[in-house]
Amino acid sequence: MMGKWRENKKAKSKKRKEEGKYSFWDVVTDILIWVPELIILPLRLVYLLFRVFGRMFRDGFDSI
Repeated sequence: MMGKWRENKKAKSKKRKEEGKYSFWDVVTDILIWVPELIILPLRLVYLLFRVFGRMFRDGFDSI
């Protein structure tokens, strides 16, 4: 009985993967991956901008 259930379940999941459907869990996974990236990216850009301006000012004062 359990063997038939497993085979049926395996066949269904294999069929879904072959069809290329975008499931609810795929959406949840994508959101969980992209949200932190969208939050961290602007912070990283601001940090890099401050570093660039800091180095420019430091190098400018060294030449005086």
